[in-house]
Amino acid sequence: MKVSFHFEQGVAFEPGRAQEILRGVPEGPGVFALRGARAEDEPYLTRTANLRRRMARLLSPPDAVDDEGRALLSKRLNLRERVARIEWTVTGSAFESNLVLYCAAAAEFGYETARKRLRLHTPFFLRMAMENAHPRVYVTNKLSKHGLALMYGPFPSRAAAERYCDEALNLFKLRRCYEDLQPYPEHPGCVYGEMNKCLRPCQQACSAEEYAAEAAAVKAFFDTRGESMLAAIEAERERASAEMEFEKAAALHAQWQKVKAVAGLAEELVRPVPELRAVIVQRASKTESGHAEEAAIFLLRGGCVVGPERLSTLGVRAVREQTSVGSSLFAQPLMLQAVPLEAADEEEVVVDSPEVRAERVLGLLEERVGERRGDLAEMSDHLSLLRRWYYRPEKSRVGEIFFAKDDGGWPVRRILRGAARVVIGEPGVMAEVDREGAKMFVPPDLSSPLEPAN
Repeated sequence: MKVSFHFEQGVAFEPGRAQEILRGVPEGPGVFALRGARAEDEPYLTRTANLRRRMARLLSPPDAVDDEGRALLSKRLNLRERVARIEWTVTGSAFESNLVLYCAAAAEFGYETARKRLRLHTPFFLRMAMENAHPRVYVTNKLSKHGLALMYGPFPSRAAAERYCDEALNLFKLRRCYEDLQPYPEHPGCVYGEMNKCLRPCQQACSAEEYAAEAAAVKAFFDTRGESMLAAIEAERERASAEMEFEKAAALHAQWQKVKAVAGLAEELVRPVPELRAVIVQRASKTESGHAEEAAIFLLRGGCVVGPERLSTLGVRAVREQTSVGSSLFAQPLMLQAVPLEAADEEEVVVDSPEVRAERVLGLLEERVGERRGDLAEMSDHLSLLRRWYYRPEKSRVGEIFFAKDDGGWPVRRILRGAARVVIGEPGVMAEVDREGAKMFVPPDLSSPLEPAN
């Protein structure tokens, strides 16, 4: 299966006009394809940090030629005589380059080949089998449409998913066996039942209602990333403290810390797949006019990534929130509305505020993702690309991600500040203010005439 994709720019290539043609190719990151004269020829498709330099390396005359001008054998790839057309798309970040390269490869070769070329593997998830008479939780990397709402992830690796699963189940008494249970009193059971870490439904040691309640508690824990259990323990701890039962309160606090540590094993990205809604902010590609104060906005919803849409950071200035001046107004991020100096044709010109621009961009992305028909293969690949970017070390991960609020809305002002940080860079720390020295400063007497300098 192939998808629709078109490069932004394209031009016919002639070896005799190679230098002239390559001068029209921008010097920046992007994805390009070199096509042969025949439609059935497989294109050369890749991404690069510098389009013009990479194409020149592939299409320039060979370094060594014979007396008749023919290229001698060389380890360096040269496609000068085989290319009839070049196409490219300029990108602004490695994240965008990978997404564009995947879309281009899927359009040319299909999902399977694109997945192999980019070395994509379905991430690992926690799957809760609630359709079973005795629900259980297990780690898997196979997506299924009927169980998508009960799949939590993606995790960085299988080991991370298994560790989170084991630690979370240690807080409950849900079964961990893989067999299709046929409960009867003489069932041999397992070691978890002997350690009192399982309700032992196999031996009919609990009722169906008791096991269903335990499964519902586990589901609530995964749905809220531990907040359901933490809130219950915190309320009980406060009640015990108010009733002067300090030993009980201390035990509950230790339990709260244990649950908090388990919940911390899952990143903020770990959610039910249909509820994965986030905005990814990257640097936008440079336009022909050279304007660079724009961010590229991507939308993640339901496991698929759409974008980019360009968001101007005009009027947004990111200032470090924690500074030496405390809660001063100068320490807060500024949201300024651009005001034109002159009106065109003496008519009032309305300039949108940063918040309005951001909401418009988010609306366009929501429309684009709404028009897509979800496919499990594409969803798997998009989640793999997202996992590869998100779980990089924080110092090497370029860009920012913002998740939707609990009410379904977007943190617009946070997204704007993140866009400003990505485009403009991290603000510097404000200089320390010597308040005591300022108090001792004596201003000069400006009423007396100045003495002429020698």
